[in-house]
Amino acid sequence: MTLFNKLKWVLGILIVFVLIITTNLIDRNNFVRVRDAVSTIYEDRIIANDLIFDMQKLVYEKELAVTLSDSVFLHTESPKYNADLQALISRFEQTKLTPEEARVFEDLKTNLEVLYNYDVKTLQSTLNYESKIAPKFAKVKANLDDLSKIQLREGRRQKAISKKAIDTVELFTDIEIYILVVLAIIVQVIVMYNPKEKA
Repeated sequence: MTLFNKLKWVLGILIVFVLIITTNLIDRNNFVRVRDAVSTIYEDRIIANDLIFDMQKLVYEKELAVTLSDSVFLHTESPKYNADLQALISRFEQTKLTPEEARVFEDLKTNLEVLYNYDVKTLQSTLNYESKIAPKFAKVKANLDDLSKIQLREGRRQKAISKKAIDTVELFTDIEIYILVVLAIIVQVIVMYNPKEKA
């Protein structure tokens, strides 16, 4: 085999090798994006939504007790509910928050602090429920509703990111097949081409 033929073979194999490595790196990047999006949907959206749901249940039960002036609840159960809410808040803080979500979450924490203090005040005085405490509960519930809607929007956004990455993988797979066919033809032409020697 002549040096020219060896160079043709090496060039053909090198082109195929570079193409495979390049597409592999692109595919790996897209698969990382899909993995991260799926992980984010589960860890930062589904779990967060579950925490929000648990917080809503506790807040509704506290509101019902305050509305009914349930002194037994306010004396015995309310501190436990406050501790449970604090635990849920701490777990929610560990999720990845968007800027809007962080703002609403800080507002929620502030409003919950007011409610914790109102438990004590409710026990010690005859505050007017309708004018003083009801609006505080309404703010907390609005914060929780906003956070729940953010989870849905962010989950939808992460789904779109993963779909775009999968579409990109499919596109590159199709392009890769076409390029491999063209390269196979080029390699065949290079290998089969036998220049006529001048006599």
